[in-house]
Amino acid sequence: MRQSILVVDDDDRITSMLRRSLAFEGYEVAIANNGADGLKSFMLKEPDLVILDVMMPYIDGMEVCRRIRESGSQVPILMLTAKDEISDRVKGLDLGADDYVVKPFALEELLARARALFRRKVERTETQESILTFEDLVLDLDAREAIRAGRRIELTSKEYELLLLFMQNPKRVLTRDTIMEKIWGYDFSGESNVLEVYIAMLRQKLEEGGLRRIIVTVRGTGYVLKGEAG
Repeated sequence: MRQSILVVDDDDRITSMLRRSLAFEGYEVAIANNGADGLKSFMLKEPDLVILDVMMPYIDGMEVCRRIRESGSQVPILMLTAKDEISDRVKGLDLGADDYVVKPFALEELLARARALFRRKVERTETQESILTFEDLVLDLDAREAIRAGRRIELTSKEYELLLLFMQNPKRVLTRDTIMEKIWGYDFSGESNVLEVYIAMLRQKLEEGGLRRIIVTVRGTGYVLKGEAG
């Protein structure tokens, strides 16, 4: 069965180009020209990937992304936007988007990002364990929530993906490049401190109530989920 992609964009030139190019690559492609129609199409038949423009009439891409995630769907979402400000990227990622491409974009790059998102979806699907534990920290993959020292912790989509990566690799030093590739699909280094911002937010939630730090910085390298014994 062919993988399906829903493209939501109000620019006819982009949707026409993506329809042809994605179909040529072997994907089943559906098109919506605004956010409202995009949501209707999504609800009728959930695709394997959503390519979603931000600036659209009726309902913008940010709101579409938020509603998709509120529905409980974890379908990969690739955002398209003419905005290149870091704050806009972070907002989209925080709402649950998996990756971001800034217009104008190279078709080859978009196709590579789509393939990377499909690979990550397969990796998540193949995860056999539904509960991961590390000392006093528990991650429930089905509920997508963390519990530490008996306290439930609400996580954003990207915080969850980040913690999952650490929980799958306890006591292993993860380089910055490795984390960026696994969580965001490409390297933001040199452009922003988005990883450092998310690490700080995740630490704040995990350490609430005076709990000790378990995500430790390895200077010049990256981060490690580290226990009492090291």
